Order: sequence, then C-alpha cells, then structure tokens
Amino acid sequence: MGNRKTKANYRRTVLRLPDLDHSKAAVLNSLSSPGSRRVYRYAIEQFIAWYCSEPRLAFNRIVVTRYRMYLEGRGLAANTINQQLAAVRRLAHEAADAGLLCPDLAAGITRVKGVKQLGFRSGNWLTLDQSTAVLNHACGDSVRAKRDYAMLAMLLGCGLRRSELVGLEIREVQTRQGHWAIVDLIGKGRRVRTVPIPQWAKRALDLWITAAGITDGRIFRAVTKRGKVWGKGISQNVVWYVVRDCCKSVGLEHIAPHDLRRTCAKLCHSGGGEPEQIQFLLGHASVQTTERYLGCKQNLGHSVNDRFTLGTFIASHAPESLNEPVPLSGKTTPEVHEIEGGEQLKYAEGGPQHGDLTLAGPRFLLYDAQPEMVIDRKGNCSQGLRAGAPAGVGYGNPVNKTDGSEDQASVRTVGTRALPHATPEGD
Repeated sequence: MGNRKTKANYRRTVLRLPDLDHSKAAVLNSLSSPGSRRVYRYAIEQFIAWYCSEPRLAFNRIVVTRYRMYLEGRGLAANTINQQLAAVRRLAHEAADAGLLCPDLAAGITRVKGVKQLGFRSGNWLTLDQSTAVLNHACGDSVRAKRDYAMLAMLLGCGLRRSELVGLEIREVQTRQGHWAIVDLIGKGRRVRTVPIPQWAKRALDLWITAAGITDGRIFRAVTKRGKVWGKGISQNVVWYVVRDCCKSVGLEHIAPHDLRRTCAKLCHSGGGEPEQIQFLLGHASVQTTERYLGCKQNLGHSVNDRFTLGTFIASHAPESLNEPVPLSGKTTPEVHEIEGGEQLKYAEGGPQHGDLTLAGPRFLLYDAQPEMVIDRKGNCSQGLRAGAPAGVGYGNPVNKTDGSEDQASVRTVGTRALPHATPEGD
C-alpha cells in the first residue's frame, strides 16, 4: 500500500474584507458596554480603511507597527493611539480564534507596544463666577430653558458624565440620611456609586420635572420648539449642544460637558472637600485620576516661576491708554497703536515676502526703529515682528550694513512674561 499524501497545513496570513467584517462583529459582540462598542467600532473601521487602502499586506506585527507610525504621524495623543492599537489587537485575537488568521501572527500583533504617555495634559475648568454666569444664562421660563438649566445644574453640582445624565431615571433619585442623592448609579466600568445632590441642583431638577410632567422613566426628554415634551429620553449629543451653546453665549469657547465634571471636582476641592470624598463623588477607581481632575499636582494659579523677575529690554508696563508712552529700558519711547483682530501687519523690514501676521483679537502694537513687539491688554509680550527673528522679543540691528544680509551676532531674544501694572482684562 502506497504512502498517503498528507495535505499541507494552510496558514492564512492575509485577511480579506469579509474576514475583517466577521472579526469586527466578533469583537463588538464580546463587549458589554455601549461606550466601549462605539469606541472599538470606530477604531476598527479606521484600521480597516487604512489596511484595505494598502497593497495586499499580511496582517502581522510589521503591518500593525506601520499603522502605529501612521497614527503618530497624524499627531494623535498617546491615549488615542493606544486605544486604537488595543482595538486592532482585539481584532487579531478574534480572527485567530475564528480560524481566519494564523495564531503565530496574532501572537506577534499582541506584542506591538503602544506609545508612552509622557506627563498629563492640563484639563479645562470653569471658575465659580463663570459657572454662575452659565447657569444664569440658561435660566428661563420656557420648558426647554428649565430642562437646560436642570441639565447644567446636575453636571456642575453632581459631576455626572454625559452617559450618566441621559440615563438618569426618576426612581434613582432618593433620600439617604436626610439628603437627596442618586442612589446606586452605574457608571463607567459598571462601578456603582451614590451621588449626593445639592439643594440648588435639586430645586432645578424639580422645576423641570414639574414643568414636563414626568412621573417615571428617564428624567431628561426631548423638547420641541413649541415647548412640547416628547420621547423617552435624549441622546448624548443633546447634552453636548446644550453645554456648548450656553457656554458660548457667555464668552466661553471650546467647553465640553466633561469640563463641567472637572469644574465640579475643582469647586469641591476649593471649598475644602477631601480628595477621597471627591473620588467617591466622581466614581474614579484611583485617587490619581481624581488628582488630575483637581489639578493639584501643579498649581498654575500661583506658579513657582512667578517668584522671580528678570529685568531686560521689556516695557515696564502695558499702556493704560493709546496716548500713554511706554518706555523701553535703553530705548526711545515707541509709538503705541491699537489694531483690531483679523488685521494683517506688515513687517517693518523685509516686506511682505516674509509673510504677514494676523492677530486674533484687539492688541496694542508698539513699534520704533528697534525693537518691534506686541503687548496685549493683559500685559503680555508676544513674539517680535521682525522677519526671521526667533520666538521672543528681538532687538539689536540684525541687518548687515554692507550687503544687507542678516547679522546673527546682533540678534538676541528675551522670553515673554506678564508685565507689572497691566491693564485689567475687559478695559
């Protein structure tokens, strides 16, 4: 009897579009959180679009490393890149379990390292006066105004997330130890916590519930232009638009609902609240996360580098009026002019071939033969206007008298800093 020929083991290395769709569905079905499914779906779809745009590549560690370099080239944050890579690793794992990818290749993909997070980005907070201004602007007699006021009050007073706010129900608002609270609130990571409600936030909530006639189910509902309440809830985008429009109306740009959550933590800490209690309020698993919300690692309000002053060729104070001279140490008094935002400035030397400078808001322009600088109403010096000068205030005579070339030996810079006796903001 002849030897039987054994079929060679077929090890798949390339995933086609149907294979990718099948693996994506398996990943999404393995996730229980709606937020996680939304994030992973977006990340996997972004990877599939990039993977299919390339030539027929093997789905292996080298390809995923190239994708990480592609994400870094887009200038994304480290957390965003690591989140996208986690979705790709999960995709490879599910493809290997389904027999669509070689297990060795899937194991190699899991070894792709993420991007290191160096430091933490500074959050955005509102002051007590700014928070009050936002609430006062949202207050009104219409049904929609009462809803928006109650939403902002719960975000600022209880530090809720968007998902927690839109999912809040009547039955969850109860009394504990003589205080109103949101009992057994299920938050991020399915962590359960109880959130106390301040009296002023509870009054805003009762005002909306009474006007809308809500007796059960979710508290916040959609409101038509005619003031009719309908539906069984709202989406998270409604919260985003309410926060953005109300903050924009009082002059606060780029404020997100999560910034109000940080504001709640910051105001609690400023009022003497303990970090551990704020951690329970926000539902953080680690107190280090709460400390980042509070910004207590670095005190920007009283920074350590404000404790010394270096005197250089910088104006002694910002102009109180357009006609007030601003002396420069060792220089003649320059002329002071005010320009409106959006205007383009020509460089004093070099002409338009070096480009123009467009200012975003009203500024004071101080110029003389030497130097050129811009001082805003807060008393801050911006970079010099001389063409080719580095960041800072340029002075000296950088133009060679013989051939007109730039003399680097005479170009010096000084750093920007707040000037004393600055004109108050809003004057």
